[in-house]
Amino acid sequence: MRRLAKRGNMNDRIDIVLKKFRSRMTSYPPGMCPLALYRSLLQISMNQSCGKCVPCRDGLGEVDWYLKSILNGDATEDTLKLMEEKCRMIAASADCAVGVVGATLILESLTNFADEYESHIRNRRCVENVTQTIPCVTLCPAHVDVPGYIAMIHDGNYEGAIKVIRDRNPFPTACAMVCEHPCEKKCRRALIDKPINIRGLKKYAVDEAPADKVATPAKNVSTGRKIAIVGGGPSGLTAAYFLGLMGHKVVVYEEHDKLGGMLRYGIPEYRLPKVKLDQDITAILNAGDIEVKTGMRIGRDVSVEELRQGYDAIYVAIGAQIGNRMPMDNADAGNVIPAADFLQKVAAGEDMDLTDKNVVLIGGGNVAMDAARTAVRLNAKTVHVFTRNPDDYTALSEEITCAMQEGVRFRTLLSFLNIETDSETNDVSAVWLQPEIVGELNEAGLITTEHSEKYPYRFKCDMLIFGVGQRSDSEAFEKAGLPVNRGRIVADEYCRVEDTDGVFSGGDCVTGPSTAINAIAAGQVAAYNIDEYLGYHHKVEFKEQIPPALPNPCIPTGRTEIEEKDPFERRKNFEHVELPMTYEEAMRESGRCLRCDHYGCGVMEGGRGEC
Repeated sequence: MRRLAKRGNMNDRIDIVLKKFRSRMTSYPPGMCPLALYRSLLQISMNQSCGKCVPCRDGLGEVDWYLKSILNGDATEDTLKLMEEKCRMIAASADCAVGVVGATLILESLTNFADEYESHIRNRRCVENVTQTIPCVTLCPAHVDVPGYIAMIHDGNYEGAIKVIRDRNPFPTACAMVCEHPCEKKCRRALIDKPINIRGLKKYAVDEAPADKVATPAKNVSTGRKIAIVGGGPSGLTAAYFLGLMGHKVVVYEEHDKLGGMLRYGIPEYRLPKVKLDQDITAILNAGDIEVKTGMRIGRDVSVEELRQGYDAIYVAIGAQIGNRMPMDNADAGNVIPAADFLQKVAAGEDMDLTDKNVVLIGGGNVAMDAARTAVRLNAKTVHVFTRNPDDYTALSEEITCAMQEGVRFRTLLSFLNIETDSETNDVSAVWLQPEIVGELNEAGLITTEHSEKYPYRFKCDMLIFGVGQRSDSEAFEKAGLPVNRGRIVADEYCRVEDTDGVFSGGDCVTGPSTAINAIAAGQVAAYNIDEYLGYHHKVEFKEQIPPALPNPCIPTGRTEIEEKDPFERRKNFEHVELPMTYEEAMRESGRCLRCDHYGCGVMEGGRGEC
């Protein structure tokens, strides 16, 4: 019994070590050599080997030796062939999963990173530009100086923090409310405890210093050049902001009565109060010579050709605001509506009372969660979310949790078959669902499903919402000769539209539905490339002094989360659900930052980092 007790105690201690190891893997920084990562994973398999079979016990060690020689620059093409042959032998003959998985992992790397292997063998180094970078700055699509503005917050300089954010992103308030915070994904603080609450700190800054009260940089002298921007959403307004600061005349054409795009018409009030959004927009419009023309639809009120003749450049940023319907019978029946259209109707103030109605929602993305939580606030009797696949839940985990707290019911492994309508009203009366079972994983590691032997069943509902994506209204641009592929405008990584002169495009109308911060990043890229196209090389002056980095004792500390109102209170109205951080919380959370721009990855001369 003592031996069993001791063994149990050892397992507990190993579990503690593994928990820390998982955190290290989660925070693996961007820019690291992928072959070094694969060697680390291979060594895990080597450590797990029981030693009973030769392929696993000895073979994995030989593969590790080959990988080491490749990383050291001592390998040849023959080394690569020998390593591949060895891995195929191990995968085919090892007794258990340890050897098979270890060998298969390296075989996958030969395909996924063939360019890296070639570079290490021929040039004896990683592929060009592969270098460790500051995780939060690199993973922010707009490459905002995250450590810089966190340091500003910790120093009590909230206006300075807003200015640091605006150096790359003119929507500090909107992003503080709704950004998916990819910057937190590989935060190195996870090596110690948990990632910094970066979005929460940004929200604290804009709560303390409203964006429309913080001065924007001084604009450049007028260049006399005019740029038309089609679309007043996050991408279009970001481009307008930077182009205006550069000294160009900007005219924004917006179809709706107000600016903001999907930030205004697609994100519910409880997540992003429009008073807060207007603070960002006011600051943007004050940044330069920016004129706004609302209620203007391209192809109806002005043609693409008129814009090309009247302006030196055009930036098309029309977003993807039209909700998709599933291709099936009765998809256009009464009370059947795409989630994006549903949210826009609510935002526009249309009467959407759902009292005593049973609502079904198909889809698991962020827009679907917004629609589900909005239906709850419109007094729906029940709200059910159905998905075919567990991996279909692509919404932020916190959004799904909040929806559950507010009473939304979730069911998965149900494929959507068809829509049943009332014979008299032609309104939806029920949906038919087919139970599924999980199958093999696909190449991306996602679950596949197949029909189970259970019979389909009928689920009564009074309203059906499709949360299955959006598309762009690109017809007028396609007719004008712009290249369009499956509804998306074709543009390169510099936002230049193919086979056109002076026409740029970016955001959701190029990439398909994405996030606000990705649209903002596209607007920033477009602005600087339009400026280059016009023959300039302007730089937006950033004059704030980032506080010096101080040593961090790396003491494990709990992460400060943003508090929300009670679910039973917040589900009754559209008031903003998040509560402000306190001063003490903000100081403690900002004090957790490891200042990776100065210490560790991404360090450059002078102590500042670069992504």
